[in-house]
Formats: sequence, C-alpha cells, structure tokens
Amino acid sequence: MINVLLIEDDLMVQEVNKEFINKVEGFQVIGIAGNGKEGMELIHRLSPDLIIIDLYMPLMGGLETLHLLRQKNLQVDVIIITAASDIETVRHVMKHGVFDYIMKPFKFERMKQALEHYQSVQNRLREKGRISQEELDSLLFQKAGGPDEAELLPKGLNAVTLQKIVLYLRETNKPLSAEEVAEGVGAARVTVRRYLDYLEKSGKVKIDIQYGVIGRPINRYALA
Repeated sequence: MINVLLIEDDLMVQEVNKEFINKVEGFQVIGIAGNGKEGMELIHRLSPDLIIIDLYMPLMGGLETLHLLRQKNLQVDVIIITAASDIETVRHVMKHGVFDYIMKPFKFERMKQALEHYQSVQNRLREKGRISQEELDSLLFQKAGGPDEAELLPKGLNAVTLQKIVLYLRETNKPLSAEEVAEGVGAARVTVRRYLDYLEKSGKVKIDIQYGVIGRPINRYALA
C-alpha cells in the first residue's frame, strides 16, 4: 500500500479527497492535517510515502510547507491540489519537484490518473537497479488512466518525440519555425514538420505566417 497524508484546511474537501484517494486501489489515507504546521508534525510521526497538499491554508500554507520539506531533505513525494492557476505559482511549485499539480475543481478521474501514474512510476523504479533512456522517457511522459498516447497517434509518430516538441514550444513561449524547433529538440527538420502538422491539425498549435522582404513566407508555430 502507498500511504498518503492529506493536508487540507476545508473539512468538506478533506472528506471528498479522502474518499477519492481511498477509492484508488493500492492507496490509503493514513492521516489528515488542517495546515502545514500540523502536516509537518504528522510527516515526522507517520512517514507517509506521498503528501497531497493544498496551497492556501492558515498558519502554514502549502508553499511554505513545500520549502520546509525540501530544506529538511525529507524523502516524501508531493502532489499539489489547489485553485491557484497563475503561471508564477505553477512555475514556483514545479521548481520544488512536485510529482503532479491538480487544479480545483476537478473530478475523480483526474485524481485517479495522478495516483495511478505515481504508482506506476514507483513500481517501475523499485523493479530496476538501472534504467535506459527509453524506459525513463516512457515513465516521465506516460499518460495514466487512459489509452496509450502512442495508440492514438498517426502511424510513424512517436509519443515521446511529440511530448518533447510540445515541451520545447511551451518553454520557449514564442512562435518558432520548424527549423528552430528541430534544432531545439535535436531532430531532423522534415521529421519535426510532420509532428507540427499533426499538432496544427489537432488544434494544439497555431501557425503564425511571417512575410519577409524577400523570399517565401515562413510558418512559425506556437501552442494554441
């Protein structure tokens, strides 16, 4: 069993989240805290595998608790559940190595997806003394709780390569040509163009056509 500590100040949300977590096979809630201060005390006493924590709470919020966890080098994984959707908060939290970030309101399926992904990663890491790049990519980019993304892609497209391109576009945060994307992800331009065409047809990227003084217009791609 994976032991979970839930840190949430809203009593009704506590009960809903506890029910969601206990419904997923292999997980059990072993403690509930109403703020980060209580949460830290329970972490030392119960040694949970996973913490599911809100950000906005009295006495000690989620961000302060997360800082303290990393400062003390406590070996526990963290999933954030919060209404915060601003980019600065998301970026700040991700820098502290959280496993997942779930925005309120959410449905049971999203919680189940996060927990099953976590369970899958932990099981695979326990099985192996060493891991290949391909296996690591599969773990990092897998989509739990639904069909394998590779099964949904057109023939010849790879889910890991697709994810690398999407992440590069997100990190760069400006329209890029196929050549620039290819250079950024370390792939051939003709290959990258096929992925960009797929993303454009599926509505995930938009094309910004730029006209120069001389020559043909250049298609630049950005996340929609």
